[in-house]
Amino acid sequence: MEEIQIPTKIYSGTDSLDRLQDLHGKTILMVCDAFLPNTPTLKTICGELDSSNQIEIFSDVKPDPPLKNIMKGVEQFTTLKPNVMLGIGGGSAIDTGKAIRFFGEKITNTCLNCFIAIPTTSGTGSEVTNTSVISDTENQRKFPIMEDYLTPDIALLDPQLVMTAPKSVTAYSGLDVLTHSLESLVAKGANTLTDALAEKGVDVITHHLVTCYKHGDNTVARKVVHEASCGAGIAFNNAGLGFCHALAHQLGANFHVPHGLANAMLLPYVVSYNAEHDEVAMHKYAIAAKKAGLAPQGMADRVAVRRLINQIRLMMRQMDCPATLQSFGIDTKDALAATDTIVANAKLDATFPGNPVVPSDEDLAAVYHQIIK
Repeated sequence: MEEIQIPTKIYSGTDSLDRLQDLHGKTILMVCDAFLPNTPTLKTICGELDSSNQIEIFSDVKPDPPLKNIMKGVEQFTTLKPNVMLGIGGGSAIDTGKAIRFFGEKITNTCLNCFIAIPTTSGTGSEVTNTSVISDTENQRKFPIMEDYLTPDIALLDPQLVMTAPKSVTAYSGLDVLTHSLESLVAKGANTLTDALAEKGVDVITHHLVTCYKHGDNTVARKVVHEASCGAGIAFNNAGLGFCHALAHQLGANFHVPHGLANAMLLPYVVSYNAEHDEVAMHKYAIAAKKAGLAPQGMADRVAVRRLINQIRLMMRQMDCPATLQSFGIDTKDALAATDTIVANAKLDATFPGNPVVPSDEDLAAVYHQIIK
């Protein structure tokens, strides 16, 4: 029996923030990116909330949320005892909010009435997933908290909020969407519904992401990519991911490579590996490539997959993304020395079991070595 959950109520459009006007007399903890306080973005969001609400802001959010920072937020949660939480920002901010909720509710023996996620990047899909990925900086590991109740109740997708994102954030987060789409497409938990969302994600990202990168004020492109990000989040939340994410988490933990970029570096090699070792995966990749217009319908699957891989590499070049750890600034000797640790921790990552085939330690190391230089 397959279980498909889409518990989040999603509002999309330039007027989606209007839903905040429904909140009255609430105690609200806003968890947001560190740069957002005193910006027009946060002022706009706060302007939608009437004066009957009690509002506090926690903004000590860092990329790859460290446990130390999360516990600072938990202290604020336990003092305030909010009944509504707003997670505002990129995936790190929304993940931080989820983690604060996870620990805070346990300590206070309370339960939020509502969690509202307002993403300001188009990438993680955290606004519709049950997962919070946090960092254990002492042991250089990332680990996920996965609980269905952590899935936000409401997601507000306002394309205006992503228009001021730095170009690199647009590129890396959008390539994260492509990774979510391609990994969930072939994951062990995939089904017809997740396939549809994943295939559409491939189509949208390959056609519109570079436009968002070059023309950040294009509302139409921004809206469709923002929605594709959300759809890919729903897809992988139900289908699972694979060893691209498992390795990417280690690149973030060990070398502080931005998550979306880490995925993008690895993705061509992971797609190639899965296609080579699993005929169903190869066929599903090929179907997605053909539906996205990257390959004609009559083309052999293997060639269509090659077209897909070439498109990923082309987009990375068009958006000035470093394709190797060396080009990102990581010393080759340091990267090679970390091989055993990265392979061992990738196998422990919660995303690893979703891969359609189980790579050996040697296979994982080989894929990792491809992106060193």
